[in-house]
Amino acid sequence: MPSSSSAPSRAAIIGAFAIVYLVWGSTYLGIRYAIDSIPPLLMAGSRYLLAGLLLYSFMRLRGAPAPTWRGWGQALLIGICLLTFGNGGVTLGEQYISSGLAALLVAVVPLFLAVLGWLSGVSGRPTLPVAIGLLIGMVGVYLVARTPGVSHVALPGHETLGISLVLTAALLWAIGSLYAKKHQPASSPFVSGGMQMMCGGALMLLAGLVRGEAHGFALASVTAQSWLAYGYLVTLGSIVAFSAYIWLLRAVEPALAGTNSFVNPVVAVLLGWAVAGEQLSTPTLIGAALIVVAVVLVVLGRR
Repeated sequence: MPSSSSAPSRAAIIGAFAIVYLVWGSTYLGIRYAIDSIPPLLMAGSRYLLAGLLLYSFMRLRGAPAPTWRGWGQALLIGICLLTFGNGGVTLGEQYISSGLAALLVAVVPLFLAVLGWLSGVSGRPTLPVAIGLLIGMVGVYLVARTPGVSHVALPGHETLGISLVLTAALLWAIGSLYAKKHQPASSPFVSGGMQMMCGGALMLLAGLVRGEAHGFALASVTAQSWLAYGYLVTLGSIVAFSAYIWLLRAVEPALAGTNSFVNPVVAVLLGWAVAGEQLSTPTLIGAALIVVAVVLVVLGRR
């Protein structure tokens, strides 16, 4: 992937989208397995803190310049929106709702990005093809995730709370993405990503401690399945995919970068069917086709 100082190639952009689409789509299931035996905010906070430390240290050892205090302040704000409230809200929400429903609710992110980006002046007014694509995408995600969930939910009976948490997380993710488009904590998107993960992860970890998640928790009680999911979330889900997303925010329009919220549910539901025994129906396949159409419209509408 090229540095931030050079024009991004088509191959680099396609590669980054492939990572964000596929890897982040799989993290819904990864989160589900990880929080089976690890408290949610302790899991998410330590995941991003560890990933951020590894990525930031690696880039600094390679000679990347140290960021300024102003850059750290910007990274803190972005980390709060994207990770502490964005990812943290989804992680908490998945205690109460299925991974498919969580993916459906997160699909409002491109709509938030398009509207808020236009109102804030970060991006232009959505064209008609983009607007149509966003609406088709939401319909497609609805069809993908509409099948009643049969997967394990850690704390059933609180669906309204779970929905509220995930929708709030989606809004703050969009706000953080737009802020990140205009404010770059460091010249390298990978240094920026490491900074944001450290800041957001540390605050999530603190929130988990304040909630009392450490009481009664022991590392010995973590299952092998949760450890494997945790390792996947740290490496591919955080270091690789989050860095790719931060890079995409610099390379393309925010609403286009946000189309991962349409594609991720397809990956999430297909993996839920293949790995966790969740239902897969004809509406899912129709929804997946609509999502492909939606992404094409958003891409072509930006030209």
